[in-house]
Amino acid sequence: MKEFVLIFRRSEKSDLKPSPEQMRERMDWLAGIAAQNKLADKGRTLSVSNAKTAKPGNVVTDGPYAEIKEFVSGFIVVKAETIDEATEFAKANPILKKGGTVEVREVITFPVESQD
Repeated sequence: MKEFVLIFRRSEKSDLKPSPEQMRERMDWLAGIAAQNKLADKGRTLSVSNAKTAKPGNVVTDGPYAEIKEFVSGFIVVKAETIDEATEFAKANPILKKGGTVEVREVITFPVESQD
C-alpha cells in the first residue's frame, strides 16, 4: 500500500477559526478515513502568519508564498492502493465547500542504504 499526502489549501483566512459544526464535519471526515484503517498520519494545521520562504540568492520573504492569494493550511497522510483512491478521500473533504482545494501527492520513499 502506498502513502499519499493530502495538502489543504485555502484562499481565505476567515475559515481558520471554524464553527463547532464545521469542526464536527471535519472530524467526521477524518474519522471515516481512520475507520477504514487508511489514515497514516493525522497531519497538522500549519501557521499562516508565522512563515517564511527562502529563495535563491539568499532572499527570504515573509509568509509561505507572498505572491499568491492561496495558502497551505494543513495536511494529512493517507494509505491507498492508487492515487485515484486517495483522490476519493480528497473529494469528500469539507474544505471544498468553502472554496478550498485538496492537493493529492504520492509520498516517495527511498531505499535506505546499509552502513556496513
